Amino acid sequence: MGDVLALVEARLRTTLGEPDARAAVTFLGTDRIEVLRFVDGDVVRYATLGMSAHPMTDPTAALADPVRGPRAELVLSVRAGRADTDKVLRTLAVLAASPQVEGVVVAPGASLDVGEPLWPAAPFSSVLVAEPGGLVEDLDLDEPMEPVRFLPLLPMTANEAAWKRVHGAGALQERWLARGTDLRDPLRTSVPLD
Repeated sequence: MGDVLALVEARLRTTLGEPDARAAVTFLGTDRIEVLRFVDGDVVRYATLGMSAHPMTDPTAALADPVRGPRAELVLSVRAGRADTDKVLRTLAVLAASPQVEGVVVAPGASLDVGEPLWPAAPFSSVLVAEPGGLVEDLDLDEPMEPVRFLPLLPMTANEAAWKRVHGAGALQERWLARGTDLRDPLRTSVPLD
């Protein structure tokens, strides 16, 4: 476990630079989850560290494989200085612990809902899990372990989350792209969905 997390942290540092802050959260019955904050000009990136220590297991599987299975960490990017986004640290730790706590497999196209604003006064209470590989490349591990994928999180308003449930993740992403939506804006409003 420690070796995997050391490699993950090294990949994050190589790609995003040195973190300027980190916080750790431990939930009863789970391993510690850290959230690292990286500042890149006017963008703040938050990355989890700890979710990939164990592979995610299909909740319908009779037995959890301790080696095989998808591994991931979460990355959220927002514009700096527009909102008190540092309060998202605990929320990200909750989302990163969900495979251990709830037995879910976090994968691209999934919606993760926390039931409250992602940070104080945020217009978002859920995120869309986007495709990995754009910002931080997958981290290959020794066989038979699967690579660690760094999954970007895209905040969604309640209306966008409801629309995504009906039309799918791809359709929502196309809508955002067509409207030139700044998905890093922590104060943005919902994209028109008519």
